[in-house]
Amino acid sequence: MLKKINHIGVAVASIEEATPYYRDTLGMEFEGTEVVAEQKVKVAFFVVGESRIELLEPTAPDSPVARFLEKNGPGVHHLAYEVTDLEQRLVALKAQGVRLIDEVPRTGAHGARIAFLHPKASGGILTELCEPGEH
Repeated sequence: MLKKINHIGVAVASIEEATPYYRDTLGMEFEGTEVVAEQKVKVAFFVVGESRIELLEPTAPDSPVARFLEKNGPGVHHLAYEVTDLEQRLVALKAQGVRLIDEVPRTGAHGARIAFLHPKASGGILTELCEPGEH
């Protein structure tokens, strides 16, 4: 079951350059940065209500975010929905014929367990399902 929008992922070339807009111009609370080595990305989180904006900066030229930036430029990369029982949700989606990028959860920022649905399954929007870890 979907609980809420957990975060919106925004691809940027530089977190350092993008931070003043979210923190100073929009006045969002900055939660800090983290490197997610498995995804070859550095992330920064900003709080907005019950959700967050996640800035994604590639740490390697072959990272998915680097490829996204090359193809699309900076902008919205994905929508992340918080779920309960991620494994069960993935099994149910696969049984419904939904195209998955991840059939098994992997580790994301803050120790969250995450899985992505293919954009072709959702009208061109990369969708992340996540079970939060610790913030």
